[in-house]
Amino acid sequence: MNKFLNYLIVSILLFSSQVIAKEVLLDRVTAIVNDGVILESEVQELIKTVKSRAEKQSQSLPSDKALRTQAMEKLISDSLILQIGERMGVQVSDAQLDQTITNMAKQNNMTLEQLRESLVQDGIDYEKYRENVRTELITSEVRRAAVGRRIYISPQEVKNLLDLMKAQTDHDIEYHLGHILIEFPTDPTQDDVHAAKERATKVVELLKKGSDFAKIAIASSGDANALKGGDFGWKSINEMPTLFAELVKGQDKGAVLGPIRTGLGFSIVKILDIRGRKKVEVEEVKARHILIKPTIILSEAKAKAKLQGFLDKIKAGEADFAELAKEYSEGPTSVRGGELGWADPNNYDPAFKEALAKLDEGEYSEPFRSSFGWHIVQLEGRRMLDATDQINENHAYQVLFNRKFGMESARWLKELRDEAYIEVFEQEDK
Repeated sequence: MNKFLNYLIVSILLFSSQVIAKEVLLDRVTAIVNDGVILESEVQELIKTVKSRAEKQSQSLPSDKALRTQAMEKLISDSLILQIGERMGVQVSDAQLDQTITNMAKQNNMTLEQLRESLVQDGIDYEKYRENVRTELITSEVRRAAVGRRIYISPQEVKNLLDLMKAQTDHDIEYHLGHILIEFPTDPTQDDVHAAKERATKVVELLKKGSDFAKIAIASSGDANALKGGDFGWKSINEMPTLFAELVKGQDKGAVLGPIRTGLGFSIVKILDIRGRKKVEVEEVKARHILIKPTIILSEAKAKAKLQGFLDKIKAGEADFAELAKEYSEGPTSVRGGELGWADPNNYDPAFKEALAKLDEGEYSEPFRSSFGWHIVQLEGRRMLDATDQINENHAYQVLFNRKFGMESARWLKELRDEAYIEVFEQEDK
């Protein structure tokens, strides 16, 4: 009996030593953000995505250390915003997510399957990519809601901008800008400001000597677009922050401007390209629809089949569209027989807009899925909208809103971080 016991103990020890020898670290917590955590796998996945995008664009990148720092900054910001989103109850359904990714694929002239294959070839896990898109949608929605409440635009501001736009000779010019923000801390001392200005001045010197703008932005910028190479997008003079407009006006492509002090630090701007504003005629559509929302009881397939039955009856003259909408359609338009009135199709859900684009006047769509549920829609008319004073006023308001949104968004995020508990753990040497 003792011999058997000794054999059993030796066997257990040998097995344990083998298990211990093969032990590998699968993942680890790399940061704590309030009551949330950021995992090492999340950091590595984001770095992999940035590297893959840079490779496709033949874009050089800074050191892995600098890239990791920026990835951590983004993930910390996203974590803070997602925590607010959870408290607000902001959610993105699987249907909304799938529709968004499908639209992203179409914008790149790809099918959803081609996009998936492309990601796999680049070594990016599709399911993780999908969840990253969900995160971006939620953070964008939370940011819009939280920052939008902090922005006030007076009627006088709108009037002043309208008058200015009418007087300008270069209102049809757009600038593609790159932006680098050299931050200083909240309540900076004079030494903090001086140190930030010195860093910004050195960055300007490097850029004027031909250094890669995107690479420096990824390595050094505190702006939200740092991991995108500091790409600030296409803006007219009126659409960019006033301080930027004063720098950019009259400058040529390739000009490096700044540093200019803002409330957050020192900004450096580069004019990446210049073009004439694209003229877009505004088309409105008049349509009506019937909406059926799937439930636990009513499956997706049954909701689609129900609408197909309605459509068959309408086309056969056995049922009236408006009456069916009043009785069965869900949402506020049901009382009007599904009538949506005249509207800009760009204001609709992407799937709804796409369905309308395929129809001739008077034609009905087949049942289709949007983020709201299943629809059938009839296109009742199209018209080109004249450039009325109201449209110009709406445009001026949006320009002012966008101009203020960028700076206010940065301030809001800075406040979130200042009030949060954030602990970052040092990366262990391999």
